[in-house]
Amino acid sequence: MIRTLLAVALLASCTSMDTPKTDARYLALGDSYTIGESVAPADRFPHQLARELGLSEPQIIAKTGWTTDELNAAIDAANPQGPFDLVTLLIGVNNQYRGRDAEQYRAEFAALLRRAITFAGGDAKNVVVVSIPDWGVTPFAEGRDRADIATQIDRYNAINREETVRAGARYVDITPVSRGSDPALVADDKLHPSAKQYTEWMKLILPEARAAAK
Repeated sequence: MIRTLLAVALLASCTSMDTPKTDARYLALGDSYTIGESVAPADRFPHQLARELGLSEPQIIAKTGWTTDELNAAIDAANPQGPFDLVTLLIGVNNQYRGRDAEQYRAEFAALLRRAITFAGGDAKNVVVVSIPDWGVTPFAEGRDRADIATQIDRYNAINREETVRAGARYVDITPVSRGSDPALVADDKLHPSAKQYTEWMKLILPEARAAAK
């Protein structure tokens, strides 16, 4: 009898540690890759992630084309009310696309990360930073210097990874997936990820998100 009770208690303990709270709140911050340009809302990675975690619909502050400073201004306008149990942050591709200075990106990204941590109740472990995908492999980049784009994306990702580690937040590298050769990974607009690629991202993000939202 005692052994049975101990087993039940242990199972309950493990479940509570590994399962996100059903009332957990999720805030997704970013640009076209977060709002899911060219895919249905249900196929956006934040919505896929929320379904897998059993969460309610995420609050999304993201728009195609946004740079770090534009996201920051949009956050001011939206005024999200924390605390959130999970916050994801994916931003920077438009800084790179517009040719902005990488160290300017560092400063603005670090400031956004600090805001994300504040929205997560001050707990950096509730924030998941997602790396920038490589748009240089897409048909849209035909005729451009793909190798240079890849080098710049890698530099930006080195920066956001360094700042994430410094802040003690979580980091997920989806860039290798974005560099896959499968045409089905690209949406019909020839630039953004398809639902299939977002699913691959979600699978990579899920363990860190589950740990954050437990």
